[in-house]
Amino acid sequence: MLFSSITFLFFFLPITLMLHQLAPWRWKNHVLLVASVIFYASGEPRYIALLALSALVGWLHGLYMTRHPRCRPALISAIVWNLAFLLFFKYADFLTGSLNSLLGTSIPALGLSLPIGISFYTFQNMSYVLDVYRGDSRAERNFASYATYLCLFPQLIAGPIVRYSDVARELKDRTVNTAGFSRGVVRFTVGLGKKVLLANSIGVLAELTVPEGSVLFSWLRAVAYTFQIYFDFAGYSDMAIGMGAMMGFQFPENFNYPYLSRSVTEFWRRWHMTLGGWFRDYVYIPLGGSRVGRLKWVRNVLVVWTLTGIWHGASWNFLLWGLYYGLLLLAEKLLWGKCLKGKVFPHVYVLLATVLGFVLFHSATGAEALREVGRMFGLGGLPAVNETALYYLRSYAVLFLLCALGSTPWPARWAARLKGRAAALLQPLAVAVVLVLVTACLVDGSFNPFLYFRF
Repeated sequence: MLFSSITFLFFFLPITLMLHQLAPWRWKNHVLLVASVIFYASGEPRYIALLALSALVGWLHGLYMTRHPRCRPALISAIVWNLAFLLFFKYADFLTGSLNSLLGTSIPALGLSLPIGISFYTFQNMSYVLDVYRGDSRAERNFASYATYLCLFPQLIAGPIVRYSDVARELKDRTVNTAGFSRGVVRFTVGLGKKVLLANSIGVLAELTVPEGSVLFSWLRAVAYTFQIYFDFAGYSDMAIGMGAMMGFQFPENFNYPYLSRSVTEFWRRWHMTLGGWFRDYVYIPLGGSRVGRLKWVRNVLVVWTLTGIWHGASWNFLLWGLYYGLLLLAEKLLWGKCLKGKVFPHVYVLLATVLGFVLFHSATGAEALREVGRMFGLGGLPAVNETALYYLRSYAVLFLLCALGSTPWPARWAARLKGRAAALLQPLAVAVVLVLVTACLVDGSFNPFLYFRF
């Protein structure tokens, strides 16, 4: 079941919100837990047991560490359990294939499908046990409350990566007032529009292949994917944050207009912020962060970005993508960071680095990524421009402009200027228009999963 589906929008979500609102306080978490299990089972029924086992592992280890503070064996046990789940289901076939290629063996692949959301809920589980071990959070004694935290359907599949401390108070005492619910509806609708109206539309061009290629067409596809993945993922995060607000939760922000960044370092402070914060707090800083010698700092950066790449997927191109950004961050710090001056050049540099990075991210293999980058820079005998490229440039020009505008805070600033009667009239009207357009697209469309579902 997708957030951007008729079933979810007009049946599952309204019924869940109604039951949550009507339920007595002591049953509210149970309502959300049952709804989350139903939501997950609609897409991955055979992995419900894995999700339940993950919740049980985190909860039991948290309780044990409360009774035995700073118990390192318990922490190691919790981390090993969580990583074992992740490695087995996400990386077993990749490791098997790599060994077969390297050693010439023929070890059969397990052929396991990837449990939806496993990378996200595993990181939430590990953050909880690490915080309890450090004394940063108190262990949750009620299993239903902990399972609700881990399985909460708005952020279960693709984040934001919510830490227990972010929602601990709301799990025990939360209220939903009209203003908060209204803000949640608006935020959800904005995210829905980003996904269905922008990401899905520009994604058609990103996935298009034509027999008559050109340099311009290769750039159009690359830029289209750069917009698609942003509006797809940021749209999901907006929808999750909005639904959380409708239920009385305040989830952390995940994006802050990353395409306005003036350096790659700044880009990663604005893109998927909860993942970056996770690696900073649980990997980079424990390794020593930047408060070590230069060689160890370089090691720390490369370790974090290797893990970031691997977290995104079990293939060599994701590993290379992580190293690509790790090396760029090192280069900014050690080589050309001081050259990023002026009003235009830093933005052009970041956008170019981002587009090229997403070519690697989007490609099935590193070799395919190199071929595509070669096409973008005129290698392989492609013409610079042809009629096919000009046709798609004209066809998508307005959508490109809308995506560029939507990547900035200007629409939000214009909306914030509305006061009084104008706001009371135009905001509900805008929500209604987006819902009508989205519904029309969904009724006439096909299956449109979020890109980050596969991570």
